[in-house]
Amino acid sequence: MKLSTQAVLIAALASTPGWSQDFSLYSTTIAQMWKQDALGFDKATFAPATQFLGLDVTNVGRDGLSLHLFGWGRADLADQSRPESKTAGELTYGYVRYRFQQANAEIKAGRFTVNQGVAIEQVDGVSAQADLRGGFTVSAFGGRPVLYKTRDAVTQKDYDFQRDFIFGTRLGLRIPKYGEVGLSYLQDGTKAAKDLPIPSNTDYTREQLGLDIHLTPHAAFDFSGRTVFDLADRTPAPGSNAEKPSKIAEHDYSATVKVASSVAISGTFTERNFQAFFAGTNLPSLFRSVEKDKHRAYGGSVTVGSGGPLEFVADYRHTTRETFGDSNRFGGDVRWTLEKQKIQSGFGYHRVTASDAKLVDSATPSYSLAHHEVRAWVMAEKGKLTATLDGVLHSYDDKKNPYLNGRTSIFEIVGSLGMQASSNLRLSGDLSYAANALFKKEVRGLLRAEYRFVSAKKGGGK
Repeated sequence: MKLSTQAVLIAALASTPGWSQDFSLYSTTIAQMWKQDALGFDKATFAPATQFLGLDVTNVGRDGLSLHLFGWGRADLADQSRPESKTAGELTYGYVRYRFQQANAEIKAGRFTVNQGVAIEQVDGVSAQADLRGGFTVSAFGGRPVLYKTRDAVTQKDYDFQRDFIFGTRLGLRIPKYGEVGLSYLQDGTKAAKDLPIPSNTDYTREQLGLDIHLTPHAAFDFSGRTVFDLADRTPAPGSNAEKPSKIAEHDYSATVKVASSVAISGTFTERNFQAFFAGTNLPSLFRSVEKDKHRAYGGSVTVGSGGPLEFVADYRHTTRETFGDSNRFGGDVRWTLEKQKIQSGFGYHRVTASDAKLVDSATPSYSLAHHEVRAWVMAEKGKLTATLDGVLHSYDDKKNPYLNGRTSIFEIVGSLGMQASSNLRLSGDLSYAANALFKKEVRGLLRAEYRFVSAKKGGGK
């Protein structure tokens, strides 16, 4: 639905008064500008403008029936900032919903986002959910996955062909005072790569079974997570030396324990098999669906002074990538809040150590990504004005890292100023200054206008 977003929304707006007076219109306009002057590139000035527009209408003809629309459009006012074109747009979601008066039941139809168990998807179709007796809940959806453009025409054709249908369901059980557990299923696409007339090297289809859990038996304890099993047949092609991938697409768990009123300890564990985890992603240009790597990470943090004027956080995280090796990130933050003055600020330091990355180059057989990270920030509010200042610095150990182009450190400073011009309108602007591996200096500016209009049957409009 590219480039039709605003037309759809405007048409909906035009007909809104005939339906109901209960509606909410929200809009965000963002204008950016930066210049590019780097070795190997032509000088250019970029000025993209992006418009986000949303509409929620309730009681459309009858109680319980509502309409929800949200989309965006972008246009370059100067040089082309993205390789695809100078304009773009999408209808992010657009659906009608009917909520029943009993059992927390509802039905949706149109384009919507699903977040239930194993499924976090954008779908053109229908979904339904309801609460059952005994604490059970059930939900299901079906339709066509929302497909985005890749940068390769051949890949796009195969990607669109495989992902022809999507279906998912979840059965949950809520246990009073303890939490909830759920079992979910997802099938994304019915035409696996190996079954195509000309077998493809990349399989975008998925078939997954998920177990999710959220336990809160006590106010001082919170545990949540999920395990996703890959049910698809990913047996390597005959004669291939490739290892058969794990049937675990993902483990993702976290826990927090408050050992005192102002002391909390948390821990996380994740494990992912990228071949299954990213197989049917809506963003193939961002997440590499051909990736065969495995990822595992665990870590924890200790927070002292949580909720108070002075807070200390110490954290550690270990990450293993099968093809890249191990890395460790550890350090801490100090945060303080002046409640009366409405000021929040902080300072943090982290150290990152990593296995050397290998290069197929006799001159530089390997390089290190180990570095120090320093960050400081402050946020203040006075009346209708808000201001923030945030800076981060990375200083690298390896002075000969070929991807830093001779630099030993990179940094960025971002300042923001905002004003609540009225109850409906907020204006803000950001200005950033950076030095990185691509640019000796990079200056970016951004202006943002956020508008929200609410009208209701009682009390008139705002």
